[in-house]
Amino acid sequence: MNYSESIKLITSKSNFYIDLSLDRISKALKKLGNPQDDLKYIHVAGTNGKGSVCTMLESILREAGYKTGLYTSPHIWNYTERIKVNGEEIPEEVFAQYIEQITNLNIHLTEFEILTITMFLYFKEQNADIVILETGLGGRFDATNVIKQNLCSIITHIDLDHTERLGNTKDKIAFEKAGIIKPNSAVITSEGYEAVRDKADEMNSMFILASPFVNPEFIQALALKGNHQVENLALVITAINYLFKDIDDKTIIEGLKKVKNPCRFEYIEEKNLIIDASHNPNGIQALRDNLDWFYPESECRFVFGCLKNKDYEKMMKILFREGDEIYLNEFDYPNAARYNELIKKCPYPAQKYETETVLTPDKLNIICGSFYMIGGMEWLKSLPV
Repeated sequence: MNYSESIKLITSKSNFYIDLSLDRISKALKKLGNPQDDLKYIHVAGTNGKGSVCTMLESILREAGYKTGLYTSPHIWNYTERIKVNGEEIPEEVFAQYIEQITNLNIHLTEFEILTITMFLYFKEQNADIVILETGLGGRFDATNVIKQNLCSIITHIDLDHTERLGNTKDKIAFEKAGIIKPNSAVITSEGYEAVRDKADEMNSMFILASPFVNPEFIQALALKGNHQVENLALVITAINYLFKDIDDKTIIEGLKKVKNPCRFEYIEEKNLIIDASHNPNGIQALRDNLDWFYPESECRFVFGCLKNKDYEKMMKILFREGDEIYLNEFDYPNAARYNELIKKCPYPAQKYETETVLTPDKLNIICGSFYMIGGMEWLKSLPV
């Protein structure tokens, strides 16, 4: 099986669904010798900020000399982006070998379960010192939560997203995220949800509330831009100080300078373009706040698209202003919102997006709303990101 064949297999309709359960993946991993039991984890859940927290942690730990495994989702261009050792993507031929091995188990698994098993196998083979593990959806029944122990759990900002699966209140969602807390470990968060505190008590796990005050040198060093990153950085610094007391400020600063997390308020100067994968109202609010802070006088041109299960009416009300040039993108993805659905809810006049030629540098261009939309814009690959 080659790489393209492996991608075709895992993205087939029979695997492309969500079914939150640990039964199938546990059964498959047992047949493979439970590779997940031989690794050390920092496990990260939350609504927004998970990817940024994970990449910051990975960069600092790699700078400190640890061999790191990083598992994040979704990807932008290639599935191999999700699984990295010391910042290097899993080779395509190795990825394909694992996919073949897993599918030969003849256990019906979801796409995310197959990818998660691939990650466990690869990180064990590579003898990763520490794995930074991002949940896919929720926490309690997320495939990554098959692990039995971790160094600590981190729960980032919680807001309303995936409400059809996780619950329609922040407290219910917090309960699902708190499911990653492990016995006799610690949980680090910036919010004091009762569900998280209760789960920490139940698991005899230390509850640590991250201080919002961060060393200005750390903020200045951070390669990821946006005011919202300070909250994420506070979680990271708290985790580093708790788990790795031997890592000094100089190492932290150097690690923060090298953080890479594409499509998070990412600016491309030659196109006067911001790419931001915010995909729910809270994320869009952070984008809007950053635009107002960093580009208060700029005329804006937006290309917006999102999945149909998102609150796109609220997202567009937050994002757009009178006088903005707005293009709505009906992109090629099974669950993408259609132009006629978006235009009905758009608060200002808008056009259907057809081609990137409309994105001239005379205005500040912003592409936002969905990882999947951005990943489908092949022309972005040629930009110096």
